[in-house]
This record gives sequence, structure tokens and C-alpha cells, in this order.
Amino acid sequence: MSSLTISKLRKSFGPVEVLKGVDLEARTGEFVALVGPSGCGKSTLLAMIAGLETISSGEIRIDGRLVNSVAPKDRDIAMVFQSYALYPTMTVRQNITFGMESRHVPRAVQDEAVKRVAALLQIEPLLQRKPGQLSGGQRQRVAMGRALVRDPKLFLFDEPLSNLDAKLRVEMRSEIKRLHQRVGKTTIYVTHDQVEAMTLASRIAVMHKGELQQFDVPRMVYDRPANMFVAGFMGSPSMNFLSAEIGDEQGSTLKLANGDDAPLTLGLASPLAGRGASRNIILGVRPEHISLHHPERVADKRAYALASAPVEIVEPTGAETMVGLRLAGREITARFEPHEAPEVGQTVTLALDMSKACLFDAQTERLIN
Repeated sequence: MSSLTISKLRKSFGPVEVLKGVDLEARTGEFVALVGPSGCGKSTLLAMIAGLETISSGEIRIDGRLVNSVAPKDRDIAMVFQSYALYPTMTVRQNITFGMESRHVPRAVQDEAVKRVAALLQIEPLLQRKPGQLSGGQRQRVAMGRALVRDPKLFLFDEPLSNLDAKLRVEMRSEIKRLHQRVGKTTIYVTHDQVEAMTLASRIAVMHKGELQQFDVPRMVYDRPANMFVAGFMGSPSMNFLSAEIGDEQGSTLKLANGDDAPLTLGLASPLAGRGASRNIILGVRPEHISLHHPERVADKRAYALASAPVEIVEPTGAETMVGLRLAGREITARFEPHEAPEVGQTVTLALDMSKACLFDAQTERLIN
């Protein structure tokens, strides 16, 4: 068991700086997801942890040991790649034991390791097959088995599920979660899929343009995003953003710009006075915090703001229905139960749960604490 500590890590390719002073710590046994859009630097960071990419400046420590100049084979890590990287001419058993064979591990120890890992991953019937005879999910299990037999200090996963279809991704997410619960190894998991990050991680590191935007438990990243980028990236559909300004000196109301119409005034559940906010605000509301107004259902009417909005698009998805509406000159998305979904062309009264809303400074785009 070991920890990972990254301090002021920078990486440049010529004049292009792709990592800009990243600080990150994974505690012993923790599952940390690195998430962000393509080009944010997450895969480069993982490659630097693995020793596959050189460091421009900063430090990487595994279990307190500085590993900046340590060769990948001596870092005591195991990596699972996006492409599986299995040897096609070898059987599953040979793929799993190849690393141990190279290190001249005794055959009895190899047999015991294969038996343990095959049972853990439920691949015992596959040991004599070759990769070409396996499904995508089975190949990914074999790739994980090859990593598990090493019993490393760190597990590194580089978008391991991106080549699988949607149904299989869901199944393999559960497999990886159960695997981590059983093994309890420190794990760094790179993904561009925020659902994977929310599902698997004990903490999530959200990256953008080579910088760490927020590092926290999934619930805090989702409910209290550090800035508008995190708020927009985490969640599907993403958070709705509406331009507004503080409506009174106490900071207890917001006025939404509404084109040529009169501004729409919304009451705030928590006044902004004394919280260092500029007058211009961005109101962020997640789709599930917008509902149709039913006066008899609202327990605390002070927590909700009411607004009328025309329905522009309705998208049934089975368990829920996404509805596009126009509010304050912007298109917003609300998440409704199928039986409550309005029809295109209707104008409905919405109830916005202001106790769950996020307020961002319009200039800095950071969450107003």
C-alpha cells in the first residue's frame, strides 16, 4: 500500500506548456480519477507518473520516494492501457505471466498468482484462449489481470473503457469498482467520461488546459463546483447558466436579463451581502433542480424562484425526459419525470430550487463562497 504525491509538476513540449504546476496527492488505498476534455493534460500526467514521459520541473513521490529519475520498471507500478496491449499469439495465461517470466519468478509462484487473479476476475475458463477469441470486456479483464499479478504499489488506468460499447462500459465500471474494493490498492484512473469519474472515484481531479481546477469528493465537485468550467463539464446534461445582476443592496435577489422584456427577479435562498461578489453574477442551476410549479408540493416556498418559460424541445430518454425551454433569452434544459413532461409550444411555470443553485462571479467565473 502506498501514497502518491505530486508537487508543482510542469511539462513542456518545446514552447507549449501542457502541465502548469500541478499539485495532487492520492492517499493510500484511494481511487483518484483524473478527468477533463481532450488535451487537458491528464494522459500526460499519467505518463509522467508511470515514468513514460520526462518531467520539466516539479516532483513525483510514490510512498514518499522521489521517482523523477527512476525507470518505469523500478517504480513498482502497473498500468492498464486503453488498447489492452495484449500479445495476440499468446494465450490468456501466457499474457498474464509474461512479466513474471521476464523477471524469472518461480513457476509455483506464477501458478498461484494466476489462480488468484483468474478467480478474482472470473476468467478461469479463458486461460487457454488467445486474445482474438475474446470479447472486448474479456480482453480488458485480462489486461487488468496482467497488472494485478504484479501486486504493485500503484495501479494506473489510461481510459480503459473508451473502446467498449455503452452497455459493456457500465458493466466494466462495476467490475473495476468491485475490484478496487477487494484489492484496496491506490489507483489513478484517467477518463474523459465524467460519469465514470463520479461512479468510481473516492476523489476527482478535474483538469483544464494543463491546470487542476478542483480536487474533491464527487459530491462536492458536482454540488459545489469551484468554477464555471467544472460546473459545465461535470453533469449530463450540464448545468444551465444565466446572466444576472444583484437586484438589491442586501444581495437577496437577482435580476435576470431577459432581452427586450422586463428583468425577471429571483429571490436567493442565501443573501450575497458581504460575500465579496461583484454586481454581475452568473446563476447556475442543474436540470434536476428545475421542476414544474406545483404549489401544494413545495415545502419551503422561500427556497424556490418562479419563472414562466416556453417549451422548445422535448427529448424522451426512457426513465426521464429532457425538456429545452427558453428563459431570460437563453435556452435551458430541465429534467422531468416522463408523465410530467410538457409539450412543445406550451408555456409553463418553472420552480427553480435556489437552495441548490450555484452563483459565479461573472468576471472570474469562480464560485462565490
